[in-house]
Amino acid sequence: MFNNLTDKFEIIFKKLRGHGKLSEQNIQDSMREVRRALLEADVNFKIVKNFISEISKKAVGKEVMKSLTPGHQVVKIVHEQLINLMGTDKFPVKLPDNRLNKIMLVGLQGSGKTTTCAKIANLFRKQSFSPMMAACDIYRPAAIHQLQVLGKQLDIPVVADEKSKNVIKIAKTAVKKAEQEDANILIFDTAGRLHIDSKMMKELRDLKQLLKPDLIFFVADAMTGQDAVNVAREFNEQLEFSGVILTKMDSDARGGAALSIKAVTNKPIIFVGTGEKITDLEEFYPERMASRILGMGDVLSFIEKAEAAIDAEEAEKLALKIKNNQFTFSDFLSQLQQIQKMGPIDQLMGMIPGMNKMKNLQVDEKEIKHVEAIIYSMTPEEREKPFLINGSRRYRIAKGSGTSIQQVNRLIKQFNQMKKMMKQFKNPKFMKGMNLPF
Repeated sequence: MFNNLTDKFEIIFKKLRGHGKLSEQNIQDSMREVRRALLEADVNFKIVKNFISEISKKAVGKEVMKSLTPGHQVVKIVHEQLINLMGTDKFPVKLPDNRLNKIMLVGLQGSGKTTTCAKIANLFRKQSFSPMMAACDIYRPAAIHQLQVLGKQLDIPVVADEKSKNVIKIAKTAVKKAEQEDANILIFDTAGRLHIDSKMMKELRDLKQLLKPDLIFFVADAMTGQDAVNVAREFNEQLEFSGVILTKMDSDARGGAALSIKAVTNKPIIFVGTGEKITDLEEFYPERMASRILGMGDVLSFIEKAEAAIDAEEAEKLALKIKNNQFTFSDFLSQLQQIQKMGPIDQLMGMIPGMNKMKNLQVDEKEIKHVEAIIYSMTPEEREKPFLINGSRRYRIAKGSGTSIQQVNRLIKQFNQMKKMMKQFKNPKFMKGMNLPF
């Protein structure tokens, strides 16, 4: 996410921070490079022009030029302007749970509306809502079936009529059924096209007039950059949506859509899709995203993911085991699996300040699978008492896990190093030098 832009910004600001004092020429040169980086990231030209103008005005002021750390002050200004660009406030998605709330998803074909429909339903269910989904995409082959499959996986009801070609009729049926079953969230997966056409927009306007939805989310593929922004503008003019959901953000190394869409439509980004799993939908926080773009990490999001994935009671038990030097391979496997629940390791690394600067850090997901296979190939006794694992046992474990003796030896060595480190658990620097097996 934003890898290309982050790398370029880091190079630009490293040069800037290298100057003890800044001249107007230094700032102009830096802003020229920032401008080029943003245009290459597919950010709207007019937005880039205004963005650079605002930063330049503030950066050549007395407070910055006479500051002891002028380079850092410029970075701070850029950070603030990025937040302004993406929205100074987070959009509050708060809906009452004592009535039926209706949400419409709109957008072009291929933007990920159907999957996003299920992701939102899952998200609201976690907030103690009773969601239902309505399959109103009657044009795309298998769209209805796809939503039904997702609904079955999540155990969330889907209202569909594969024989009907009347979207209004399907929507009315969905509302009636939701009211009968006391659902309080009904999400409509609407039809898209490969491009905007009058027939599609009329259908959506008619649906909006019928439903009077509480929220309309425009779903856009972040990887399409300026195309997504231009389409968003047209949709907003005709439907006036509530906010934007950007999908495929995990694959978007440029970031043009995320940086342009708020300024163009004056509607906030509310959620971002960060992967293919149903749980890969995050609320959008402009300040956190600005920090990630500038390579400052996103510690708050990391903590939230950890709190959601890691069991507090288990964490307390683990702390006690570490304190008593009783950490085992079973504990190690449990922790590894809980970390994986937080999401792809490389995405987590991007949330930790400074990790993006470690260019040689390669997270090999296959290696993690090898570690799991090795531990699963141990007997319960071997997991609890690693000192029992002699040469013949190592051979058996390697054969059973489809790995080599060298890989088994390396994991055991790293595990023993980790146990030694954990003896210094009370020291906040105990992680320093730890060689993790992935």
